[in-house]
Amino acid sequence: VQVVESGGGSVQAGGSLRLTCAVSEYTYSMGWFRQAPGKEREGVASVEADGSTIYAESVKGRFTISKDNARNTLYLQMNSLKPEDTAMYYCAAGRVGAIATPELFLKTAYWGQGTQVTVSS
Repeated sequence: VQVVESGGGSVQAGGSLRLTCAVSEYTYSMGWFRQAPGKEREGVASVEADGSTIYAESVKGRFTISKDNARNTLYLQMNSLKPEDTAMYYCAAGRVGAIATPELFLKTAYWGQGTQVTVSS
């Protein structure tokens, strides 16, 4: 399974970006994760096959995860960006539920190479 992210960039605080993740085949669950320098990786948002979603508290109301099942593509619409959103953003796709079984998902998911998001104040 190949996972390729795109859409990162540099924006000013308050701006918006849309990340895209293309997956080479169907997977049950997909999610966005991020890692800032010197910090641990954290989950941003995930979506499962039935459409259920989960968001990190820090992005609720600002980010929206969505998917195009026909194209095996995942999106992350990021609005009202803050400097603390600056990080490398990774897409992960897996055959188990990211919400139902997060630890197993993280162990078995296929990961992209990441796309950098930089938000300046």
